[in-house]
Amino acid sequence: MRRLKTIYVSTAPGARTRGVLRAGPVTWPVALGRGGILANKREGDGGTPRGTFRLVRLWWRADRHPRPATALPVRRITASDAWCEDPADRRYNRPVRVPAGRPGDRLRRDDHLYDFVIEIDHNSRPRVSGRGSAVFLHLARPGFAPTAGCVAMPKERLRQLLKGLGLRTKINIR
Repeated sequence: MRRLKTIYVSTAPGARTRGVLRAGPVTWPVALGRGGILANKREGDGGTPRGTFRLVRLWWRADRHPRPATALPVRRITASDAWCEDPADRRYNRPVRVPAGRPGDRLRRDDHLYDFVIEIDHNSRPRVSGRGSAVFLHLARPGFAPTAGCVAMPKERLRQLLKGLGLRTKINIR
């Protein structure tokens, strides 16, 4: 797949939690947040944020899959990797390290949803407390069940998409 400048995500007709992702000439179904696509994203609303965002990096489970082909920066997910979703924390909407046995939104999950996670720069420059955190492009649940606010797609489609992504690729959610 050639390098993509922009990928587009929009709501599928008649289903606010289902969408379509267009990457060059291909279109694939995706799952969206339980709140649909929202222009005024808030922490915990289940909405997928509307806007155009940078793709920051790929996080991946090296213990489950070989390193995927992509021009994005790649980081292995370890047992201590988590994401800060607490609006009162100075590390809000950033990756954090959490020791074993401590609470936190872990990136290393048993259910495989985060085996491949593309970090999207929603609410990162500047970070605004309560405007939403941990918005990713990750693997979909069976039947494209809604996400907590992310965009999700099947593993083989995501692996194929990764080949066309780089630091200059944007995601436009509309």
